[in-house]
Amino acid sequence: MPPIHPRLHPVILSGGSGTRLWPMSRADLPKQLLPLLGPTSLLQETATRVTDAALFAPPLVVCNEDHRFLVAEQLRAIGVQPSAIVLEPVGRNTAPAVAVAAAIIARTDPGGVMLVLPSDHHIADLAAFHAAVARAAAAAAEGRFALFGIKPTGPDSGYGYIVQGAAAGLEGVFKVDRFVEKPPRAEAEALLATGHGWWNSGIFVLRCDQYLAEIERLQPAVAAAAAAAVAAGGGDLDFLRLGRDAFAASPSISIDHAVMEHTGDAVVVPVEMTWSDLGSWQALWEITAKDGDGNAFSGDVVALDSRDCYVRGDKRLVALLGVEGISVVDTDDALIVMARERSQDVRRIVDLLAARKRREVKSHKRIYRPWGYYETIDLGVRHQVKHIQVKEGGQLSLQMHHHRAEHWIVVSGTARVTCGNEDRLLQENESIYIPLGQRHRLENPGRIPLHLIEVQTGSYLGEDDIVRFEDTYGRA
Repeated sequence: MPPIHPRLHPVILSGGSGTRLWPMSRADLPKQLLPLLGPTSLLQETATRVTDAALFAPPLVVCNEDHRFLVAEQLRAIGVQPSAIVLEPVGRNTAPAVAVAAAIIARTDPGGVMLVLPSDHHIADLAAFHAAVARAAAAAAEGRFALFGIKPTGPDSGYGYIVQGAAAGLEGVFKVDRFVEKPPRAEAEALLATGHGWWNSGIFVLRCDQYLAEIERLQPAVAAAAAAAVAAGGGDLDFLRLGRDAFAASPSISIDHAVMEHTGDAVVVPVEMTWSDLGSWQALWEITAKDGDGNAFSGDVVALDSRDCYVRGDKRLVALLGVEGISVVDTDDALIVMARERSQDVRRIVDLLAARKRREVKSHKRIYRPWGYYETIDLGVRHQVKHIQVKEGGQLSLQMHHHRAEHWIVVSGTARVTCGNEDRLLQENESIYIPLGQRHRLENPGRIPLHLIEVQTGSYLGEDDIVRFEDTYGRA
C-alpha cells in the first residue's frame, strides 16, 4: 500500500448555483458565497472547519471560473491559504471535479487521503464532525470509499438515503447496502423505521490513487477528460485553470452515480452533527432560532398574529399580519412570498424567470468585481448612475468605451485617475469627466475604500462596451 499522508487533504467543491435559495442566491453570487447564517459565508465556514494544521493540509478548492475572485477574496479574509484554487471552465458535476482534485494531489502525494466537502453545508457540532472524519479516514486508509450518513430528523423526501449494511470491521463504519434517491414519503418513513437509513450528506473520504483507479474502471470518459484537463491546464494569477476543451468533454455525472453506487468498497460512517445542506428556505427556517410563535426572522421584521413563518428582510422593514406557514425573502430587486412547505419549488420560479430572460436570475443589483463592486442607482434610455466602491489597492483595467462618456464624483477616499495622458489624484467632492473613446483607468491608492458616483451617458450603456488594454487581474 502506498504511504498515507499524515494529514487529510480537504477538497472543497464550490461549483453549485443554489437556485432554491433565490432571490438571494443567483448565478453570479451563489449560496456558498452568501452569509446566510452569520457574518461569514458558507464557503468560509466550510474552510474554517479544516484549518487545524495538525489534521489537515491546506485545502484545494474547485470553483466556477466566474467566481474565482470572490472565492479567493473570501478565503483571504479568513486567513486561509489554499493549496490551489482550481477553475472549472464549465460545470460537469462532482465526479469530474473530484477526479481533477485527486489527479492534482496525487502529483505530490499519490496515496493521499481526500476529505471531499461541499462548500454550502451547515455543521454545528464540530467535535462530532472531526470524530467522524477520523473514523472515515481509518476506513479510507484500508482502501474503502467512506461516506458520511446523517441521522434523519424526519422522513424528508428531499434527500438521498444510504441504507446501512453489515459492520465493516472498524468501529462506527458499515458497508453500504444500497442507495435510495429521494424516495417518496412512505418509503422514507419505512427507511427510518429500520434504523439503518441515513441521509446522504455528500461528504466523502477516499484515497486519491484508489479513486482515480475506480473512476477509470467505471467511467473511463470522465477519467480521460479529467487527466487531459489537468495536463492542459496552467497557472493564471493565483489560480489553476483547467484545459477548457478537455474538461468540457467529460460527461456530467455525480460521484454517487459514477462510483459510489457501483463500487464494492463503499462504506457509510453514521454521524449526528446537526447538519443541513441548506437546500431550501424551509431548511433555513428549521435551523434558525424561533420566537414563541414559531417564527424565524432575519432583518427588520415585525409580526402580529402570525405563526411558523420565515422572513428574511435585510434592506427594509417587512411586516406580517395574520399569516401562517409562509416564507418571505426580500432583496433589493426581488421579493418572493411562498407557502413554506413549497420552498423546494423555488427553482420553478427561477426556470420561469430564465425563460423570460430576466436579469434577476443571474445577478443582483450589486455586482462584485476583483477590485470591489458597483451597483446601479438609476437607469434610463441614455443614462445610468452607479455607486462604485474600489477596495484598498484595487484598480480597474486601462480601458475605453465606444458608446458612452462618464463623469466620476468622489464621495469618500482618494482616487487616482488616468485619463488619456493625464494622471490626477481626486479627493472627496472632486470630479472628472471621461470623454467617449478616451483611454482611462481608476485606482484606489489609499488605505480606506474609495466610494464614488459614476454617471454614464450615451447611446449604449451595456457592460460589454469595454475595451481593455491592461488589467491587473488578467482580463485584458
